[in-house]
Amino acid sequence: MGGHREKDEGDSDAALLRAVAAGDSAAMAALYDRHAGWLHARLSRRCADPEVVREVLQDTFVTVWRSADAHRGEQAGGWLWTIAARRLVDALRVQERAARLETTPMDEAGAGHAAAAAAPSVEERVLAGLEYGDVGTALDRISPELREVLRATVVDGLTTRETARLLGIPEGTVKSRAMRARAELRAALAQLNPSPLGGPA
Repeated sequence: MGGHREKDEGDSDAALLRAVAAGDSAAMAALYDRHAGWLHARLSRRCADPEVVREVLQDTFVTVWRSADAHRGEQAGGWLWTIAARRLVDALRVQERAARLETTPMDEAGAGHAAAAAAPSVEERVLAGLEYGDVGTALDRISPELREVLRATVVDGLTTRETARLLGIPEGTVKSRAMRARAELRAALAQLNPSPLGGPA
């Protein structure tokens, strides 16, 4: 069985992750080369600060190196994006906290201006909401394959075709899972919080 690993694209992500879990730095480099580009692009769509994007990308691959053995055989792209998305949410929260500390109640106008500048975009709020709070809890209650489709289509704003490619499933399956996921998410949210969504900000 030796250390032979095929070098073509057919060298699956799962095989690379098993090698990474065994401490193979060449496999880690191959995984990085294969996934860093699209991860960087998707993180950049969520966050305008290139420094934060760079840090999050680095943290993501450090986490992969440390916890590759936690990969359970699901689509590696989805697994990597889940790690990256959580790192981004954490980074945005740290930024938000820092911005709040910088604004003092004494300087009303200045505080308002600084808060507006530091306020996360609607997309960033959606991303945070999908990982935490009621929506996060509701997401945990729907099946993982539906959750993956919802994250890809809603959070990442990917097309049906891109989602199908990312998750390795047919486009028709993406569409049907997206419909089921929305219905299950609505039901789970209704159980958690009977009042309508979108209360005071």
